[in-house]
Amino acid sequence: MPIKYKTKYFDFLGLSAALLCLVHCLVFPLLIFIPLGISHNPYIDLIFLTLGIWSVYKTSKGSKSTSVKYLLGTGILLISISVGMDIFLHRHSPLMYAGAVALIAGHLINLKAHHRPKPNAAAKKIQEEAPYEQKY
Repeated sequence: MPIKYKTKYFDFLGLSAALLCLVHCLVFPLLIFIPLGISHNPYIDLIFLTLGIWSVYKTSKGSKSTSVKYLLGTGILLISISVGMDIFLHRHSPLMYAGAVALIAGHLINLKAHHRPKPNAAAKKIQEEAPYEQKY
């Protein structure tokens, strides 16, 4: 009986949050040049960090791959350092980009490792009728 993949939803949440974070970090500097009156708020980054920490915790708890755990942990660490520098030192760090890419890669690797296509009915029927190859 196959093991149920319990962290799939946390992978999707973490992947979505990391992609949104990366888009936010790449697009926001361009929006500064448009006179919309938008200013940078580091607490938006803190919200992305909180979502990331929660999804990484849940995904790491359910994953057996140590490389995925290290990749996700490194991504969260880099984002945490960048958000901390932004809040306390008022300096934007490019570590945010590397952390977001690490989170995206970690969640994609974890999703791929747990992706098992469902067998279709025709293939299952053929396998039941001829479980072994006949030798002449």
